[in-house]
Amino acid sequence: MTTATNPLAGDTRQGAQPAPLPLPALLALAVAGFITVLTEALPAGLLPQIGKGLAISEPLAGQLVTIYAFGSLVAAMPLTAATQGLRRRPLLLLAIAGFAVANAVTAWSGNYVLTMAARFVAGVSAGLLWALLAGYAARMVPDHMKGRAIAVAMVGIPLALSLGVPSGTFLGAVLGWRACFGIISAMTLGLIAWVLASVPDFAGQPAGQRLPLARVFTLPGVRPVLFVTLAFVLAHNVLYTYIAPFLRAANAGARLDLVLFGFGVASLGGIWITGVLIDKWLRLLTLASTLLFGLSVLALAAAGAHPAVVYAAAATWGLGFGGVATLFQTALAATAGKSADVAQSMLVTAWNIAIAGGGVVGGLLLDGFGIGAFPPVLVALLAAAWLAVWSARKHGFPSHR
Repeated sequence: MTTATNPLAGDTRQGAQPAPLPLPALLALAVAGFITVLTEALPAGLLPQIGKGLAISEPLAGQLVTIYAFGSLVAAMPLTAATQGLRRRPLLLLAIAGFAVANAVTAWSGNYVLTMAARFVAGVSAGLLWALLAGYAARMVPDHMKGRAIAVAMVGIPLALSLGVPSGTFLGAVLGWRACFGIISAMTLGLIAWVLASVPDFAGQPAGQRLPLARVFTLPGVRPVLFVTLAFVLAHNVLYTYIAPFLRAANAGARLDLVLFGFGVASLGGIWITGVLIDKWLRLLTLASTLLFGLSVLALAAAGAHPAVVYAAAATWGLGFGGVATLFQTALAATAGKSADVAQSMLVTAWNIAIAGGGVVGGLLLDGFGIGAFPPVLVALLAAAWLAVWSARKHGFPSHR
């Protein structure tokens, strides 16, 4: 189907006005991403209240985050592969409805096992949703606007991390943790109505065009994108998970809340820059993002005892991190073509492995070698990612778009 026959893409013939981005539909996808990240991360800020409410210890309450990630990890690839033939909007609505049910049960439940089951369902919904979002956004627009469309759809990630989670933590202290999950469930019901009103439907993939997981994995360029995702996100999560002991060891006097706030604000700038430039400069932006993160690690290692350096390094790190989800998903969508949703499920899996691995690798480094081992390991991971991007100039991160 050509873009001229797509009502959302507009008429691309000579002399026709280029169509604007379908913002209502893309923003609905962004809100879906916002709710997904908020549902995942909110328990981390409410562990004492949740532990008290369910009469469990804080470590057990922390497993609400673990079981969510596990649900995403085990469900993303098989569920996406199994649903390739289904129409896209009903599948999107099913994933969103999973959050409404799971958060409502979490808000109501007084039983730890039931709450864990609800969190697992939320994780499964997240695995499916993340696999759908980038491909869905790309289908709404012509080729030359796909990067910007995905950037708008992904803006919910930094907004949830920089604004949603802190706000939810504050509301949890004021209204109680159950009210927070109830509010998220109500927001999700509103989102379902929004999707029905503004998001177009698309057909699933015909049986003859569906590729098995192994075949998608071997498509040229898919493996380099997945490797870069794994290396970059692993480095990020090692540092983000253990930023508090890292700052304590530096003895800089920098406030953790201000460091994370600076990171969050800069990440919004990173995704804005990515959205403006991605359709022409995806490769350069990916190289620059990796380099910025590496420079911030080196700055922390060399002069982390100075608060001004710590704040500047955190902002540089956020600037580099803000747009990487969009960069990786756009690169993979372009590389995998009609198998984009299946490829995106692999990216979701790699991302969740990196999140889990960040806690494990960082803990092993901290216990075995101390904070001083962090910079060389992180720089090695980022150097490997940068070289992989540089080498994938034909497929994955092409020199010309």
